[in-house]
Order: sequence, then structure tokens, then C-alpha cells
Amino acid sequence: MMNLLALESSTETLSLALQTKAGLRTFDEVTGPAASQRILPEIQRLLTEAGIKLSALDGIVYGTGPGAFTGVRVAVGVAQGLAFGAYLPVVGISSVLAVAETAWQTAGADKVLVCLDARMGEVYHAAFIRHGDGWAEVSPPVVCKPQEVPAVAGDGWLGACSGWRVFEQVLSEKYRGQLAGIRPELMPTATAMLTLALPQFAAGQAHAAHEAAPLYVRNRVALTAAERAQGQTL
Repeated sequence: MMNLLALESSTETLSLALQTKAGLRTFDEVTGPAASQRILPEIQRLLTEAGIKLSALDGIVYGTGPGAFTGVRVAVGVAQGLAFGAYLPVVGISSVLAVAETAWQTAGADKVLVCLDARMGEVYHAAFIRHGDGWAEVSPPVVCKPQEVPAVAGDGWLGACSGWRVFEQVLSEKYRGQLAGIRPELMPTATAMLTLALPQFAAGQAHAAHEAAPLYVRNRVALTAAERAQGQTL
């Protein structure tokens, strides 16, 4: 059993998971922008409760996004800083793949259409099919209008993540006859990221801390003053 810490903050929820030989400890809370202030104290709390020091970890897992720009940067930056200081390797896991894994762990879904609310009337979209102990990417992560999501073949798909709550009518029409169900409450979790990262650590595919990097699929990184005044967010 490896000692691993996972960090995910690409959505409104800050999700942390610490796996040690003594078991799994988690933190999942809707923190919004406060994630940047909460993440380090909560990590320290998990380490203290587990009776382990950061330097005793075998590696750190971080969420690469796509997701909220600030949130993605928080997870990547903290993972990079902690790993660099403790000389630990890192593995990045995409938020949309983590949603698929969460759907498998909680609902047994092996075909997942991930639509994460990307704000500004758009979704981050990706599609995955379960193969053995892993996932095949049927449609890579993109950002698009809900009425422009990529087509997929076949039926039995589970629609997962927050985009299905915000744009349920449009997405359900787009995939009419192909859905086995909709679970908009399923979000990327650090626990799912641990599961996805374990094979990479075992195969020696982890990276040095300085190689930690976000996954951006949207080119626009700022709002105009008028858009901010209207309460829009990226």
C-alpha cells in the first residue's frame, strides 16, 4: 500500500484524500473561492490525524482540470509546492476522467458522458468507456455550448456531472435514446483520482514536481469589467 495524497479543486468543491497504510481519510466540502485558504490547513489536518509527515508520502496526485481557472491553479500550485519541498513525484488526473471513475465507483457505470458546467453558457465535455480496470477516451475534453456537444455511438450512457443539472433539457435532447440515466451530482473527487493514479505510480510513470501542469481547454482566461459586474465567472 502506497502513501498518497490527492488534491482536487477544479469545481466549487475542495476534495482531498489521504491514503496510508492505516486507511483512507477524505475531505469534501463546497468551499468555492475559499479553497485557496482552506486547502493547506485541511491537508495538514489529514496528515496529523493519520500520524504521518508529508515527507513520508510516496507521491502526490493533483487534479489537472479542466475546470475553474483559479481552482485548477490552486491544486496544481499546491501539489507542485508540496512535492518540490518534500522531493515527491506527482501524477496529474483530469477532472473529467475523475468524474467517470466516480460514476463507476458509485453507480457501476461503464459508459459515461461527462458534462461539467463551464459557466458562460458552456460545458466541459468528454466521453469514456470502461475497459478492464481502466478507461478508453471516446471523446476528448472540449469546451462547447451544450447544443454543440460531440455525438457518441450506441446507448447505455450515463450522463454525469454538473452540466447535466444546468443544461438537462438540451443535453437530454442531444442524446435522446442513448441515455441509461443522469447523475448531475457526480463530481470529480480526490478519492477517484487516487484510484486512477495508483497504476501510474506502480508503473513508474509519475513525474517530477516541476512538471506539474494544468489542462486548459478554454483559451479565454479573463472576463471584461462588464461581465464581472454581471456576476459572470470563468
